Amino acid sequence: MPSFLPFEKQLRAQGYKFIAGIDEVGRGPLAGPVVSAAVILKEKNRIPGLNDSKLLTAKKRQKLFNIILENALDYAIAIIPHSIIDKYNILNATRMAHDLCLGSLTPHAEIALIDGCDKQIIDIPFINIIKGDRKIRSIAAASILAKVTRDALMRHYHKEFPEYGFDQHSGYATRLHCQNLEKYGFCEIHRRSFKLKQLQKNQTLWPLKF
Repeated sequence: MPSFLPFEKQLRAQGYKFIAGIDEVGRGPLAGPVVSAAVILKEKNRIPGLNDSKLLTAKKRQKLFNIILENALDYAIAIIPHSIIDKYNILNATRMAHDLCLGSLTPHAEIALIDGCDKQIIDIPFINIIKGDRKIRSIAAASILAKVTRDALMRHYHKEFPEYGFDQHSGYATRLHCQNLEKYGFCEIHRRSFKLKQLQKNQTLWPLKF
């Protein structure tokens, strides 16, 4: 299990009471939304098995999802659809998701700990932490909320577009997904701004290079 840094404890010692961890899921896929989550954990939280969502099984993530909600002062989840990603690009769509999450929290966060290194558009102090989902408890919790939510959405889309196998790859550029793209073309939730022009030109789609 990860050895989380005592970063939140240090911030509380500096006077910050409401600390939000933020993470997103869905930057890289060829289809579907990007999903961001923000969590303000209770100071004395108990979440056994907490970890980066990518290192957990789906069953473990689902179990932790409910435990995280029980240990949160508040949480928020923002879903930015493929159409907004295409219009504003994935970086700006992710920034929008983070900002929407923070604006929905009660109590309002006083500082945000955000996974990654991207500049943000939020109005409160923030700290970027590379691989924060493996170092910071609240970011790890946010990563689980975002991952469980997006996976559920992609399973829903699988029922609508079963030929693409979204329940297996969640829209990422796996071999199966690219083969199905070659066979069936785009569907409604594919991100047209991502480099899929090879498909329209009948060129070899796999492997995709971004």
